[in-house]
Amino acid sequence: MFYWEGMTSSHAAPRSVRLATDPAEHVAAYCATFESGSGELLDQHYEPGAVLVPRPGVPLTDASRRIEAHQHLLRFGLPLTARTRHAYVADDIALLIVDWSMQGTGPQGHPVDLRGTAADVIRRGADGRWRYVIDNPFGTA
Repeated sequence: MFYWEGMTSSHAAPRSVRLATDPAEHVAAYCATFESGSGELLDQHYEPGAVLVPRPGVPLTDASRRIEAHQHLLRFGLPLTARTRHAYVADDIALLIVDWSMQGTGPQGHPVDLRGTAADVIRRGADGRWRYVIDNPFGTA
């Protein structure tokens, strides 16, 4: 089940995000937000001090740097496909193993083939919604 967070203005693009109330639905909620094309909206899937590892060995904890990393990926203009392979849940913490890919032709006409297996940690907040604590898209690197 998803919960919509944020507000929608009739004068701007939608500013709401689906946040999962079930850890197995977290990845689908994230992919739905990815389609919005907004790094700011994607960052609502993260706890304030969460870690994003946009490339192996480069952890980012600052929200503005996470948003920049999201925007870089969004500039490819390609859909994100992701499937949760495993979800291991212990109380309010879950480890997700996720297979993901972005494939197609980039904005400059070059083929793009990004893929990986993520090792992600999410936590259920006091509001019952799940958010990233650690998002490591290249979990095995």
